[in-house]
Amino acid sequence: MGGARTSISVDIGGTFTDVVLERNHERRSTKVLTTHKAPERGLLDGVNELLEREHLSLADLDLFLHGTTLATNAIIERRGAKTALVTTKGFRDTIEIGNESRHDQYDIFLKKPVPLVGRAWRHVVAGRVDAKGRVLEPFDPDGVARIAARLAGDGIESVAISFLHAYANASHELEARKILRSRLPQLSISISSEVCPEVREYERTSTTCANAYIRPNMSGYLNRLEAELHRRGMSCPVLLMTSGGGLTTIRQAAEFPIRLVESGPAGGAILAADIAAECGLDEILSFDMGGTTAKVCLIDHGKPLKSRTFEVDRAERFLKGSGLPVRIPVIEMVEIGAGGGSIAHVDTLGRVAVGPQSASSEPGPAAYGRGGTSPTVSDADLVLGRLDPDRFAGGSLQLRRDLAEEALLRHVGRRLDLDALTAALAVSEMVEENMANASRVHAAEHGKDLRRRTLVAFGGAAPLHAARLASKLNLSTIVIPLGAGVGSAIGFLQAPVAYEVVRSRHLRLTGGDLADVSRLLAEMEQEARAVVSAASSDAVTVKGTAFMRYVGQGHDLQIDLPNDPVAAMKQPEAFLKALASAFADAYRSIFSRSLDSHPVEVLTWTMTAVAAKIEGARDRPIPLPKGVPKPIGKARLYDFEDNALRDAPVFWRSTLPSDFTLSGPAIVAEEETSTVVPSGFDLKVHPRGHLILTARNTTLDVRV
Repeated sequence: MGGARTSISVDIGGTFTDVVLERNHERRSTKVLTTHKAPERGLLDGVNELLEREHLSLADLDLFLHGTTLATNAIIERRGAKTALVTTKGFRDTIEIGNESRHDQYDIFLKKPVPLVGRAWRHVVAGRVDAKGRVLEPFDPDGVARIAARLAGDGIESVAISFLHAYANASHELEARKILRSRLPQLSISISSEVCPEVREYERTSTTCANAYIRPNMSGYLNRLEAELHRRGMSCPVLLMTSGGGLTTIRQAAEFPIRLVESGPAGGAILAADIAAECGLDEILSFDMGGTTAKVCLIDHGKPLKSRTFEVDRAERFLKGSGLPVRIPVIEMVEIGAGGGSIAHVDTLGRVAVGPQSASSEPGPAAYGRGGTSPTVSDADLVLGRLDPDRFAGGSLQLRRDLAEEALLRHVGRRLDLDALTAALAVSEMVEENMANASRVHAAEHGKDLRRRTLVAFGGAAPLHAARLASKLNLSTIVIPLGAGVGSAIGFLQAPVAYEVVRSRHLRLTGGDLADVSRLLAEMEQEARAVVSAASSDAVTVKGTAFMRYVGQGHDLQIDLPNDPVAAMKQPEAFLKALASAFADAYRSIFSRSLDSHPVEVLTWTMTAVAAKIEGARDRPIPLPKGVPKPIGKARLYDFEDNALRDAPVFWRSTLPSDFTLSGPAIVAEEETSTVVPSGFDLKVHPRGHLILTARNTTLDVRV
C-alpha cells in the first residue's frame, strides 16, 4: 500500500462523519452529520461531496479506509441481534456470575453489567475437555440438534458458542457449529476458539457473546457498504481500522466485528503519537473530543499504552469492573460521555450535570435548529463566544444563538437563578472538570505523572476546551495538530496494515514442550501473514509476544519474543534463556525486584504481522503561507481572567505562516473546528502547521 496516491479515510462518530481525502500528499476534508438509521448514507454523502469538490470519482481511489464507533454504540444502546449462547453443561450462568468481584465493595445498590444474552436464551450441551485439551466427556451432537430446534422456534438471529477450555481443543465447538449450520444455514455463528482463544472463561465467553451480538448488523453494514461503493465504480480495497491500531480486511472485520469497538478513537491515538514524534515530545496526553464522547490516552516515547482487555457499557463511568469485558487488542484509553452534543441538566441535588446522554446528530443541539430542545456543550460554547455561528462545520450548519440561550435558560438557568451566560459557563466548567477527573484517574491507574506532559488536542470540540482542560491539569503546553477537526480520520492514513493472532498454550520455562509451542507459533504466523497479505502487497514483518508470570500469580506481563521467534526456537536453550531474562528485567522495572529462584510460566502467545506503513502526508513539506495575516473578524469571547465577555480577534488558520505568534484572547478558526486561545496563553505556529499554545511565563518545550 506504500504507493497509494489517492486515499479516502472515513470516521463515523456519534454526531459527525469525518471524511479526509489524501491525494499526492495533499489533504482535503469535510464533516457531515451522521445518519444513524443508515450510516452508509451519511458516509456516501460526505465522500461524494469531497470527491466532487476535487473533480474526482470513486474510480480514482487507490485505497478506502474506514473506522467507526457503530460496534460500540450497538452494544451500549442494546441494538444488536437476537442472540443465544451455547455452552458447556454446568456453565450456563458464567456470563452473569462473572468473576464474582464487586467494582464498588460498599455500594448496597450496586449495578452489575447486564449480560447481552438473557438466561432464557442460554443453552448447555454435554461434553468436556480439560485445560490441556484432553477429552474428559464425549460431545453430545444430539443435544446440539435439539438446541437448534429451540433456536429456530425462538427466532434467534445469532449464536455464540463457548465451551470450557475450547482454546486448548476446539473440536467440540467446530462440531457444534457444523450441526447448527446444517440445520439453520441463515444463522450467524461465533465460536470462542476463533473469536478469543484464550484462558479466562468469563472474559472469553463475554467476548464471544459480544461478537455474536453485533455481527449480523455490522457484517450486513460492511457488506452493503462495500457492494455500494463497488457498484458506484470503486475498485480499490476497503480496509477497516481495528481497536489495536492496525488496518484489516473488510472480510476479517465482518467476521470479527468485536475488534472494531474502539476503531475510531484508535485512529486518534495514532495521530497523536505521530504528532509527538514530529514535535519531539516523549510524554503526551492525547485528548480527543468529538460530538458524543471525549477520549484521553497516555502516549510515551511515541507508543500509546495498549491492553488486551476492554470494558464496554460501564454502569459506573470511571470504575473498572462495571462494564462488559472483551478481550481484544486495544489501545488503552478512557472514554466518557463528554462531547459537543452531551446534554446538560440539573440533577436532584441541584447540581449541573453533563452527559453521558447525547443529542447526537438527530435532533442535535438546540443551536442546530433541527428540533433539539435540550441544552448541550455546543450550545454553551456558542453562548460563550467560542463558535462562529456562520462557519460551523464548514458553513453547512447555521447555528442559532437564540435557541441555545433558551435551552440553557429553560433547563439550567431558571432552575438555578442564572442568566444564559452563567448557565453556559457552568455547563462548560462541569464538562471540563469531568474530562480532567477522567484524565487524573486514568493516569493514576497506570502510575503516570500528568504534570510533565504536553496535551495534544484534536476532534471537533477538543480545541475549544483544550486550554481550560490544560489549566485544570496544570499542563503548560498544548499542541493542536493540523487537521485537528478530523484527527481520527487522518490517523487512519498513518496506520499500518496489521493483524494479531492470539492463542493460549501453557508452557513452563523449565520442563515444557517447546516443540509444541513452536508448531503453534508457526501456525499463528502463517494465519497473521495471510490476513495482512490479503490487504497489502508490501513487505510483511512478524513480531511475537508472550504473557508471562511467576507460577502461582494471577496477573501476567507482556514480554516481547526474540526477532523471528519461530526460527529462534530452533535453539531452545538460548530462546528460553532470553525469554526468562526479558521477563526478569520487566518484573524488576515494575516491582524493583525479581524472584530468581521461582519458576516462570507462559499462558498466552501472540503473533502480529505488520505491513510497511502506508505512505501518508507526514513526510511532505507543509506549504504554509507567507506574510502577516489579518483577522477575519472578532468574537465576543468569555474571558476567565475578567469574568466577562471580551472582544477577541478571529484568524483563519490556513492564513497563518510558520512561526507566527499571538497572545490570547483570540480564536483561530478552520472549517472543522476552532481553537480558543484564552488570556494567559500564547500561540505559535509550528513549521508543520500545528498550533502550539503555551501558558504564559513558561518555557516552550516543543521542538520547532
